[in-house]
Amino acid sequence: MKEKGLLIVLSGPSGVGKGTVRQAVFSRPDAKFEYSISMTTRKPRQGEIDGIDYFFKSREEFERLIAAGKLLEHAEYVGNYYGTPVDYVKQTLDSGKDVFLEIEVQGAKQVREKIPEGLFIFLMPPSLDELESRIVGRGTESVELIHNRMDAARREIELMSLYDYIVENDNVDLAVDRINAIVQAEHLRSERIAGKYIKMLEVK
Repeated sequence: MKEKGLLIVLSGPSGVGKGTVRQAVFSRPDAKFEYSISMTTRKPRQGEIDGIDYFFKSREEFERLIAAGKLLEHAEYVGNYYGTPVDYVKQTLDSGKDVFLEIEVQGAKQVREKIPEGLFIFLMPPSLDELESRIVGRGTESVELIHNRMDAARREIELMSLYDYIVENDNVDLAVDRINAIVQAEHLRSERIAGKYIKMLEVK
């Protein structure tokens, strides 16, 4: 029987650098993950491409998908929906491949309820001042929206105990090293792989 793939969930407060770290994870030549692209109703930022960074949908399209049960998770965050298409994730895990999700904290809570055996990693900023500096540095948000994002970030950081691991994003390359080490260790957990070795003891 083929070993099922591992669902890896990366989330953290807005502005912590989830997208940057995810891109760096996949830029490594030894990356063996399948990336599940999220859907959102927010407008693309400069350089973002539909179908690569996100599937950009209208609010009406997104709500139809919710009603049809086509999302593994979804959440409304600072006025926009975010979500993960369910079929791709399940099919890829069943094929034995690892799936990497980069999602918001609200969505990660829903995934934990549906796939508790997943690996949940919370990406932390070095400090709240650094987090605010990164959000301001984008140059895409108003003062009011920056304030809203910081309020949301504080609430999200309070939920970090719901995750299996916490990785500080003080340096992107170091954060990627930590994530890869965690994934490698998870694949060696006894409860994940003991079954195939127990078969060695079966009397023929």
